[in-house]
Amino acid sequence: MRNLLLNNLGFLSDYEMTALLLSLRVAGFTVLWLLPCGLILGWLLARKEFFGKGLLDSIIHLPMVLPPVVVGYLLLISMGKQGFIGHWFESWFGVTFSFSWRGAVLACSVIALPLMVRSIRLSIENVDTKLEQAARTLGASPLKVFFTITLPLTIPGIITGVMLSFARSLGEFGATISFVSNIPGETQTIPLAMYNFLETPGAEMDAARLCVVSIVIALVSLFISEWVSRRMKKRLGVNR
Repeated sequence: MRNLLLNNLGFLSDYEMTALLLSLRVAGFTVLWLLPCGLILGWLLARKEFFGKGLLDSIIHLPMVLPPVVVGYLLLISMGKQGFIGHWFESWFGVTFSFSWRGAVLACSVIALPLMVRSIRLSIENVDTKLEQAARTLGASPLKVFFTITLPLTIPGIITGVMLSFARSLGEFGATISFVSNIPGETQTIPLAMYNFLETPGAEMDAARLCVVSIVIALVSLFISEWVSRRMKKRLGVNR
């Protein structure tokens, strides 16, 4: 796979290709982790009323208004090797997050979580509750109602959340560099590699190449999101 990409993207150096592949890996794992979390949280916020709902909503959306460096610092003191949660993970499971690609996935997950949850929540809120109530009246369990009615009608919002989270993860910089540093081949994603080039005299063209790659990937992600969402809405008969 790596050799195939190198042949097709010959204008990128091995150093740049490593950053690109790591970015795609981190973004991919971020989406995989965020999807179940986004579905659960989006459904809770859209369909349930409970004590502390406003607080939960605020916490989920907090990364949207906090500086990414602050998010990275909070992750460092909580999920780092000496953090009160990170130390426990290392002791019990042998898993570390700081200064590894797993930490980059965690940082991107926190930053992109609001986008995933918001997209899914809005999509669930647009599902007519009368359809769910009719299914319940006919004897369907809440779980069956969710998987046969709510989830299929929510697919356009899920696709939007997935693609926005993917694109946001590719561009994450502040939280990543604060939490897992800038280690080539381990935590150095495209934005961190660009930062290195910008700090190196005469490497402006290298930074420009990665900038173009980032723009292309982001545009493709948004185009696919819009195209698939329109097709799914048409198939489901949704005109909104």
